[in-house]
Amino acid sequence: MNSNATMLSHPAALTPRRGRDYIARHGETVFNAAGRLQGEHPHTPLTRAGFAQADEMGRVLRQKLGSKPALTLWASPTGRALQTLAVIAEHLELDWHAAKTDSRLVEIGTGDWAGRYYADLAAEGQKVVDRATGLLHPAPNGEQYPAIAARVSGWLADTDGDPGDRLVIMHGVSSRVLRGVMTGGADLPGYGAPALPGLPQGSIVLIARGVEALVHRGAGHAPA
Repeated sequence: MNSNATMLSHPAALTPRRGRDYIARHGETVFNAAGRLQGEHPHTPLTRAGFAQADEMGRVLRQKLGSKPALTLWASPTGRALQTLAVIAEHLELDWHAAKTDSRLVEIGTGDWAGRYYADLAAEGQKVVDRATGLLHPAPNGEQYPAIAARVSGWLADTDGDPGDRLVIMHGVSSRVLRGVMTGGADLPGYGAPALPGLPQGSIVLIARGVEALVHRGAGHAPA
């Protein structure tokens, strides 16, 4: 852990998981910069700032782990996660083509709000962001938080016995729920699922044996 790493949470009674998980939030995208809801949208490319954030994540992980570390690469199948991973993998001298993707790592489904501008929804009187938690309110016909917890828990169960460590590139809301599940967090009132505090785009945490520590705080927008 580098000198800037900060302990963020402590474990409850959890099933032991082999290896450690580096969980990263992708870099800024054109939707982020324009103030549009992305959700599970498959292809929203990174901005120059997003590529710079991915570059910084790669430098931090290279400094910490060296070249060709024993990492299994995982990503949401969205373009923005895979673009971020490509930059990081180059820093680590790992084969991007060996990465594994899983649809259970995608962002919250935004239903009728998909692709809409935050400002337009606010002008219509819609409550999109919960200011107390920084989480998105579930959209009409969108995904509910217990469903996110169920799918990320399924991914965890399928990868619990994997050898070695993992690098997981995913999204703002879904990574918060994954991190909450992995650290044994209590369900947030009104959400029916755990979620740890949000981090900016380009951030990385390390979770080992149910304990989370901050590896790198990104320079993107926060939180989601």
